[in-house]
Amino acid sequence: MNRVHRIQAVIASSVVFSAAACAPSARLPGAQVGGREAPRITHGVVAGEVTSTRAVIWSRCDRAGELHATVAAAADGRDATAAVPVVAASDFTGKLTIEGLEPNTRYPYRVWCTTAEAAGAAASGTFRTAPRPDNPQAVSFVWGGDVGGQNACRDYTDGYPIFDTIRAQHPDFFIGLGDMIYADSPCLEKGRYGNQQIPGPPDLATDVPGFWAYWKYNRADEASQRLLAALPYYPVWDDHEVFNDFGPHQDVGPSPPYPPGRHLLPLGRQAFLDYNPFPDSRQPLYRSVRWGKHLEIFVLDTRSYRDANSQKDDPRHPKTMLGREQVDWLKRSVLGSDATWKVIISSVTLAVPTCVAGRGCDDWASFDHQTGFQYELQDILRFLQSHDIRNHVWISTDIHFVEVFRYVPFRDDPTFTFYEVDTGPLNAGVFPKHEFDLTLHPTELFKYPDSAEPQEGYAAAKSWFNFGVMRVDEHGELHIAVINTNGTTLYELSLTPPA
Repeated sequence: MNRVHRIQAVIASSVVFSAAACAPSARLPGAQVGGREAPRITHGVVAGEVTSTRAVIWSRCDRAGELHATVAAAADGRDATAAVPVVAASDFTGKLTIEGLEPNTRYPYRVWCTTAEAAGAAASGTFRTAPRPDNPQAVSFVWGGDVGGQNACRDYTDGYPIFDTIRAQHPDFFIGLGDMIYADSPCLEKGRYGNQQIPGPPDLATDVPGFWAYWKYNRADEASQRLLAALPYYPVWDDHEVFNDFGPHQDVGPSPPYPPGRHLLPLGRQAFLDYNPFPDSRQPLYRSVRWGKHLEIFVLDTRSYRDANSQKDDPRHPKTMLGREQVDWLKRSVLGSDATWKVIISSVTLAVPTCVAGRGCDDWASFDHQTGFQYELQDILRFLQSHDIRNHVWISTDIHFVEVFRYVPFRDDPTFTFYEVDTGPLNAGVFPKHEFDLTLHPTELFKYPDSAEPQEGYAAAKSWFNFGVMRVDEHGELHIAVINTNGTTLYELSLTPPA
């Protein structure tokens, strides 16, 4: 794994770059030596994990060499520049962490690749840092997940058009909320909805290069590249970044072509980290980020620590989805937050069942299988209720249709209510369900579509694909919308902060 250390940037500034074995200087982009073809950026640029003072810049070169980045780092216009080696062991991807940035400031940046012989052309991007925690500035973000699953993949003409629709919303940041690849679902020339597609990797991912291939396929989409170059990005993983319903106790593929006995969780995790802008591969995937006075998001890792799905959920010995350390972190972090709204991101849903006979439940709800993770969820909710934390909203994707719930989880406190908004897919199969678990006493506010998977073809499918938008205005009023690929608003919800 990459060793991370810091170097002072070239200019006189508070900005600091962190990278693996940073180079002391940067060759200017566009130069070429001896007529040899220059190295190039292959899959766009991403600025991720952005806080009020830090960002992580990611990109990929087409060969071994160095990845360079330069950021307009100071009001005097001088730039900070650094570089990181890119090697075959990480599929020529590289990441550079920028620290010492100013809050609520837009930073343009450029990225390019070099070898000993040549420097390639630069790709550019931009990001804005988060406002300070005392700044009541309005903030908006988009979330969505499920990209390229069930052979609903990159259209031959349109690619993934929903990413251009997201960009047109001009959000402050984008959350890729799990299943951003389907490493267990090849993309064929003819798509699920009858359209011609760009074929993807022909085989299921069974090793690290196999996982890389799926990341490269989705990241090659031009609309995705335009979106990720335009704003900060926060990645989340779910099961299809490895294979369906995986966890640490169920990460060996069920049958060929999966090799017997090969644990795929660490392989899928390595590829996920290689292709996403995390500053340190050793850090947990759960974390929080603050965006001004009114918003803090809490990202859960529902995959790395869970008990086996098939295990019974016993109130005397509850199963864990998050692991004790993560549960303690969540309680401590939410309790310590003074944000007007606390948004909890779970890659699996609270009430819609995703249970398979003999294999157990993959989400929080047990439904009628007794194998969910509901007692851990109830413990978290009871903690929030007992500390009078009523300004929380949960968001997810995963279920491949839109579902909005209002919950009253405890009969002894009917004033303790909260909402869950599940969106998606961004571009995958659509599988609406009618049943949901009643444990948390949900009221279904909206579902789309409300019948079986539509069969009208790809043009209609674009109206089923969707994402969520959350906006918090300067007064703390929360507005949520669900929007489809065509830009049509399917649902809206407005919430006033609890008194």
